[in-house]
Amino acid sequence: MNSKNKNLLIGGLIIALIIGVLSPFIASTNPDGLEATAQHLNPNAMQNPGYYHAPFEDYKLPFLGNSPLAGIAALVIGVLIALGFVYIITEIIKRRGNTKN
Repeated sequence: MNSKNKNLLIGGLIIALIIGVLSPFIASTNPDGLEATAQHLNPNAMQNPGYYHAPFEDYKLPFLGNSPLAGIAALVIGVLIALGFVYIITEIIKRRGNTKN
């Protein structure tokens, strides 16, 4: 990885972490988007989420309680997990590209 790509990666990671840290403080407490539509169309939809349960429901870590710290920790962990997935996928793609040559 050259210096320019490394700086871009570090800059993107810093921006993602800043957004993750600030979002519990600037996010709306009113449901909007998909959640609000589900409640509008079927008020019982949110009571029974079906078979899938999110790992960090409401962007909180249960053992940290209902504090902004719980939201920050969940978002930072989510950013790092997403970064890990992207890294693994790019490594797989790079290795497949090297074997075809």
